[in-house]
Amino acid sequence: MSKKHYRAGAIGYTGEGNYGHGLHLAYHHLENVEFIAVADPEPVGRQKALEETNALRSYVDYHEMLEREDLDIVSVCPRWVTNHVEMVLACLEVNCHVYCEKPMTATLADGDLIVDVAAEKGLKVAVAHQGVYFPSTYALKQMLQDGKIGKVELIRGHGKQDGRGGGEDMITLGTHTFNMMRFLVGDVEWMSGHVTEAGEEVSLDHVRVPTEPVGPVAGDCIQSYFAFKSGVTGFYDSRKDRFGRGGMEIYGSEGIISPNVGRADQVAICLDPCWRIGDPSQKWEIIEICDLPPISKRALDYGNHLAIVDLIEAIEQNRKPLSSASDAVAALEMIVGAYQSQLTKARVNFPIKNRQHPLSC
Repeated sequence: MSKKHYRAGAIGYTGEGNYGHGLHLAYHHLENVEFIAVADPEPVGRQKALEETNALRSYVDYHEMLEREDLDIVSVCPRWVTNHVEMVLACLEVNCHVYCEKPMTATLADGDLIVDVAAEKGLKVAVAHQGVYFPSTYALKQMLQDGKIGKVELIRGHGKQDGRGGGEDMITLGTHTFNMMRFLVGDVEWMSGHVTEAGEEVSLDHVRVPTEPVGPVAGDCIQSYFAFKSGVTGFYDSRKDRFGRGGMEIYGSEGIISPNVGRADQVAICLDPCWRIGDPSQKWEIIEICDLPPISKRALDYGNHLAIVDLIEAIEQNRKPLSSASDAVAALEMIVGAYQSQLTKARVNFPIKNRQHPLSC
């Protein structure tokens, strides 16, 4: 545990993204962090957050909070991306490190701006892709590196595929999946995507407003192919109203691993690279891959806690957070790249040259 003392605060917006997935609560159980203040223009939500965090003070205007309080770390909590850039840049301007809800931005250009400003000021921005912080994720990555299923050849990710299935699922929840894919197998070299709406090829005429402002979306079916620099092939799919099919499988030359077993400390493994239905010789085994402390019972709270621990270590070691602003931009490239490929009918090389959203052109 760091011996340095940190002062923290949070920016929320009740009714417009609220406090995301509890990013204002990420500082509980941290003896070296004092939670000072919360800002929210809505009085009811502000009072609730004040009580939940035991903050010393609350503010209507986050600019006033940042000006009056000498903070070290600020959580930018709203789920909506509408004000993320403004909020994050305001924190960086007063030399605060940031923990930001995902998706960080709607466009690559906005993400680039955050990355550049943070680098210029020597500050750290972490993003709430909680999954990469879990001990089980490290254990899974170590299993892959140790050759538990031989040489990794293919990684398949699936959206949650509820009523938002397709484009909105891809940006709202798929950002977790893409960040995890990159954590496990590295950067993407190029991709192609196929996006349809009710079976029709998506064009700019299909752009719609999502249920929450996370940028423009289109399509009720997304299918993306990724060529990772490591030589691994990647796939992602999301279809509307197929709830419960989210998750990931990893295929190697000697077996298959799936972490989709309902518990963060377990994975399913089959030491056979071919999935043959009905073959009695092909056996799947559920194995425990790590120990989890009691605090882990609420996965998002535990992930947020670990994210702040890592952010503090990143500050003190002068390294990138495990899920940094640049990682959020790279995950967003895998999202907007599907639209870019669909509209141009061509593969998309990374980094993508068009830093604006292709559905806004």
